[in-house]
Amino acid sequence: MTSVDAGSAFTPAPTDRTRPELRGTFGMAASTHWLATATAQSVLERGGTAIDAAVACAFVLHVVEPHLNGPGGDLTGLVAPVGEAPIVLAGQGAAPAAATIEHYRSLGLDEVPGAGPLAAATPGSVVTWLTLLAERGTWELRDVLSPALRYAAEGHPVHENVVRTIRAVAPLFDEHWPTSKAQWMPGGEVPEAGDMIRNEAWAGVLRRLIAAGESTGSREDRIHAAIGMWRHGFVAEAIEEFVQTPVRHSTGGDHAGVITAADVAAFAPAEEEPLVTTFRGVDVVKAGAWTQGPALLMALGILEARAATHGDGVLDPSTELGVHTIVEALKLALADRDAWFADPAAVDVPLSDLLSEPYPASRAELITDEASREVRPGSPGGRSPWMPPVVDHAAAVVGGAASSAGAGEPTIDRSGRSRGDTCHLDVVDQWGTLVSVTPSGGWLQSSPTIPSLGFCLGTRAQMMWLDPKSPSRLEPGIRPRSTLSPTMLAVAGEAFEALGTPGGDQQDQWQLLYLLRRIVGGYEPQQAIDAPMFHTDAMVASFQPRTVQVASLTVESRLGDDVIEGLRARGHAVSVVGPWTLGRMSCVGIDRARGWMYAASNSRGAQGYAAGR
Repeated sequence: MTSVDAGSAFTPAPTDRTRPELRGTFGMAASTHWLATATAQSVLERGGTAIDAAVACAFVLHVVEPHLNGPGGDLTGLVAPVGEAPIVLAGQGAAPAAATIEHYRSLGLDEVPGAGPLAAATPGSVVTWLTLLAERGTWELRDVLSPALRYAAEGHPVHENVVRTIRAVAPLFDEHWPTSKAQWMPGGEVPEAGDMIRNEAWAGVLRRLIAAGESTGSREDRIHAAIGMWRHGFVAEAIEEFVQTPVRHSTGGDHAGVITAADVAAFAPAEEEPLVTTFRGVDVVKAGAWTQGPALLMALGILEARAATHGDGVLDPSTELGVHTIVEALKLALADRDAWFADPAAVDVPLSDLLSEPYPASRAELITDEASREVRPGSPGGRSPWMPPVVDHAAAVVGGAASSAGAGEPTIDRSGRSRGDTCHLDVVDQWGTLVSVTPSGGWLQSSPTIPSLGFCLGTRAQMMWLDPKSPSRLEPGIRPRSTLSPTMLAVAGEAFEALGTPGGDQQDQWQLLYLLRRIVGGYEPQQAIDAPMFHTDAMVASFQPRTVQVASLTVESRLGDDVIEGLRARGHAVSVVGPWTLGRMSCVGIDRARGWMYAASNSRGAQGYAAGR
């Protein structure tokens, strides 16, 4: 994509950058941790493809960002093999067979807990990555897993963000989760930043997966042998055995889990057709309604309709008018997300109506000059929306239950404090294959560590409701609606950029700002990543506690005092956080017109990096 001349309607792109935008002709990688990025680039340097590199990168992320993802988690990905249209990589596990509304209600629960084995969907990450490697990669399993194995067995210098998370949940580990204490607090003490952290149990699992197929014939057979060992062997058995002992959940009660070896065996990843919306000549590619991805496409449609009557100034994320309009569009799109999105295997999601031009245009008419203070899902095709419980908890989410150890997806609260995030990676190789994946779940604070495996289960099932009328109700064999939402950009079906960010409910909000600056404002990728970010919490939170703050707007201070005061005058409840606080965007891409590849990464958090040549 070439730069766009936006004229006077858009704030000019800043000339300074926090980091150089990388440009080259061989290959590029970016992720949320420098060791993972370096691993991906090392695979490219040795002739591996973007898929080989992405898988190696992902297994390193399991080890070096254990507070953000783990082998017991899940993923959503977009893959564009050279010469092919993008596909969705669906690595989200379903609710276990015994995870019924009746069972959870019988335990005295009103909601799925935010932490503990009852919050677990079937792990999807490892099997999905290995299946991708077998079917579309080129490298041997041993070579792909060797960097992660070395970091797990020999250790790596632990990042201060990991230490901060361990310190926050140390009382929980001390009192209730001794297996997690044994893994993450060596000698009973919280580690210091820079200490060498090892995970011998996980290293042992990796060794057994590698050895599973060493004596078989083809590369694909060797990888499938490892997949079989995971799904039908010691991993599935250890998970079932461990969750039978009741443990402390975020609700304050002790419960056994319900996941079984049969649930682990039943999971199989899928390749799905993506959803595509064309915005200003660029195809924006997202996963389906089992993720929140379509909400980004809906927001683009609402904003395009608003710009048609009010000009492109309403699309500028750096001005009072632009921020107001974008936030109001996001509120409408996210209200529809909460009312309508779910696994299409369970319900008929009205996507054709939600994404058709008349519907976003009608939603755009609801935007006024003042901040809205209600959750307003629409009625696509004349249907009546399901309304989740809507109670404004603006006062409750700062320093209260929302920050309790182990509860919810780690993300950024309205005070600007990070409860973690998730992970993200992007890779493009010398042949032009693009990969964008957001792995998450199974972080060290989500559930007790399974000692023989060195990892814990995820908490994605907490996104499901104990209400049989909800489209995203708890139901065996059905996927929770995921927040994981990478993006690709294409022209005429040919992908040219892969991008994404961690951030729970904020992922598509931050990506929307990036896309507006790139596609409408003509910013280069690093400029768009560096520009001031903001988001709203005026939707039902996907993770526990399920709060909603109907007028909230969290902004980086660099947005400027005049803009911030203007937004407050419009009725937004603005929380100002540090100048470099929101988002951990990264991207890679191909500029075919100019003959080179590029990558950009986020300086926020001092953890993510891009590499390439």
